[in-house]
Formats: sequence, structure tokens, C-alpha cells
Amino acid sequence: MLKYLIPHIPLKDIPALLRFTFIGVMIAGCYGVLHDQITYSIGPEYFHNFKFQQFDYADLGLGTRMHVATIGFLATWWVGGIVGWILARRLIPNQSRQIASRQIMQGFAIVFATGILAGLLGFAYGLWRGPDADYSAWQRALQQYRVSDVWNFMRVGYIHNASYIGGLLGLVLTFFVLRPAKLDSAASAESVKNSSTADK
Repeated sequence: MLKYLIPHIPLKDIPALLRFTFIGVMIAGCYGVLHDQITYSIGPEYFHNFKFQQFDYADLGLGTRMHVATIGFLATWWVGGIVGWILARRLIPNQSRQIASRQIMQGFAIVFATGILAGLLGFAYGLWRGPDADYSAWQRALQQYRVSDVWNFMRVGYIHNASYIGGLLGLVLTFFVLRPAKLDSAASAESVKNSSTADK
């Protein structure tokens, strides 16, 4: 994976790489906004006692829900940027832009779906543990953030952590599900030529 993070990048590929990185940022950011609106409804204390302190600088004075939305975007945009960059670096070279674009969007869909599924599993795990579970392992953090509604605080924590894990697993899954098309040398040269022309 390192070669996709610190690669030798042909100049002709840079516009497409940046475009898909930006698309990833926007998809992840919008997901984070919706995600945090839902989890705020489940456990407000997670935000009032923890996230609002962590993202105090992001309070624009537009109300609680807008602060929650801003936090959701700031907490997730970078994930989408990394996903978009890695997908684009892996799938754009030596393919037509049409094929690469379709595969990258499929990659976004896979990461998005696994993130949602993992978040739902985190929610289900929190429900399964219930309000009377032993949360003593988290006692220091719960005391630090002066949490009174422990169960809902923990449920939201499970959802958030699971969603990040799901996004990572989704990215890994794309390496097995999506593979760059195998082109012969003549087709590859023609594809590169067409891609270069399309980017102009």
C-alpha cells in the first residue's frame, strides 16, 4: 500500500487523482454530518461532554445541531481523502478513465457500505450490552467527562469506533474486489493516449 501513498506520479494523472480525492472528501464529510446528527440524538452527552470540548474551535455560534454537523464533517473528511487518493492511485494508471472512474466509484460504495454496516453492528453491540453492563474499564474516562447517561454515551462511542473500523475494512476489501483491468501493451498505450487527451 505504501507505493500508493508515496508513489511516482505521472503528471497527466494528477488532475484525476485530485478530483477523486476531493470527491472522497465530500462523500466522507457528508456521511460524517448525517452520522453525527443521528448519534447526537442517541447520546447527546457524548457531544456535550466530549466532542464539543475536542472541537471547541469549530463552534460557529449557529446552534448545537450546526456544531454537531461541523464536527461530523471535520472528523471524517480526511478518511474520504485518503480513500479517494488510494483508490485513484491504484485504479487510474494504465486504464481508460471510464473504467477507472467506474471502479473508483464502486470502491467508494464499498467503503461507504462497510462503514454503515459496522456502525450498525456497533449500535447493536451497545444494545446487547444494555444499561446494566459492566463499564468499569471506562470508569476513568467516564469520570473525566462527567458522564451521567453512561449507557448512551458508550453506545455512541461504539458506533463511532465501529464506523472507522468499517471504513478501513472497506478500503482493504476493495483490493480484493476491484482489480485494474489487464491490458496488452498496444491497448495500454492507446488507453494512456486517450486518457491524456481527455484530461486536456
